[in-house]
Amino acid sequence: MSEGDSIGSAPSQKDLQTSATLLASKQLLRYKRELLRMKSSVTYRLGEHLTDSIRSPWRIPFLPISFPFHTFLLGLEKMGLKSPPIRYNPKHESPQVTNNTTILFPTNGVGFGHFTRMYAVAKALRKADPDMEIIFFTPMPTLHIPYCEGFPTYHVSGAYKFKNMSSSQWNTLIEEQLLMIFEIHKPRFFMFDGAFPYRGMLNAINANPIMKKIWLRRGMFKPGTKIPVDSISFFDLIIHPGDAVPVIENELQHNVEVLHVPPIILVNEEEMMTKENARNRLAIPLDATAWYVQLGAGQINDIESEIRLTIDSILSNDPDAYIVLGESMLGDRIKISHSRVRILRDYPNAIFFKAFDFSVQAGGYNSFHEMRRSGIPTLFYPNMNTGMDDQLARCRIAEDEQWGIVVKKRDETSIQQAIVNLLSISKTPYQSVSNPLSEMIQRLDEYFEI
Repeated sequence: MSEGDSIGSAPSQKDLQTSATLLASKQLLRYKRELLRMKSSVTYRLGEHLTDSIRSPWRIPFLPISFPFHTFLLGLEKMGLKSPPIRYNPKHESPQVTNNTTILFPTNGVGFGHFTRMYAVAKALRKADPDMEIIFFTPMPTLHIPYCEGFPTYHVSGAYKFKNMSSSQWNTLIEEQLLMIFEIHKPRFFMFDGAFPYRGMLNAINANPIMKKIWLRRGMFKPGTKIPVDSISFFDLIIHPGDAVPVIENELQHNVEVLHVPPIILVNEEEMMTKENARNRLAIPLDATAWYVQLGAGQINDIESEIRLTIDSILSNDPDAYIVLGESMLGDRIKISHSRVRILRDYPNAIFFKAFDFSVQAGGYNSFHEMRRSGIPTLFYPNMNTGMDDQLARCRIAEDEQWGIVVKKRDETSIQQAIVNLLSISKTPYQSVSNPLSEMIQRLDEYFEI
């Protein structure tokens, strides 16, 4: 073996030249993207409008009209109500080959909704094709969850986590990181789960025309809710997971293929612990009544808070009951000490559901469908201030199906009465339904002919 072939040997002059050429090429592309971002900024385009008028003096008399109008159009672009000119969104050079790789991009909402659906998709994809490389790219901080399942993960913190980082700077960060990931892994598929696609993400996926782009976009938008008008056209397919109530379609017209699938649930019955195992893990006697309470944010020490009123009401109606408080990994730790109150800071908590007789939940998508599938009588506290999600309409379905009760206005009296009424509802068997993810992946295979 020659010296040049030995492990750890110095690179040849030719290798160094090739590496330097490649690096210079990447830097040139990066400078071009930066120049494009500068030219597409509001200040540059307003200045361009003024200089164009100076170069063509006949335009100067019209400036009192054209300048405000141009400013108005730029404002519409920034609000997502108007598409930017095509010259500000060109296609760059992209790989001409793809690997058996899928990039999943769950955004970070107020909870685990986007991430949970993507996590379920990742596990289903691996089951369907064990040789596929599945990679997460996400601002979610809970990276240990996919890591423990063997899914490599790239992370970038949300813009709000940085000091003095503007939205445009953060989108630049997203674009550059995604372009690097696409170049390294050459993915065949890219799937995004979120309400509003980020501009940096759209720029990056637009630079890869042979990569198939999928938007997993849950319905249940309230009337009047809109998305950036040009964002849909960046995708090849939109997948709408179903909900308990009919989806309210918005007025936006587009030519992108749409696939409707049933609600996506992460944990199936066979993945849950038995009642005995779950209660042993939670230190709850088998003959006790067990409640699962997950209400998100709330100060337990505030005697007027919903979570404190709920705990006090449950224990006053049944002094022998046990309560498990679901503590979000994204929030602060709950400060409470009671002999019959347990804290569960885990994921996914659904593996413990066979331990519970009753539940108190907010009206989120995942919580509703998990309780519905598990047959647990549930008290719902819908959030009336969610701009993207009509929780009240969803939770009313539980009342119509007679397995849940909705408390729209919460105080000590209304919560107390609702808990008394809920105790008269019996738990029903788990609803076994066909796996929507298997159907979705099969239809993806058919759609993209893979």
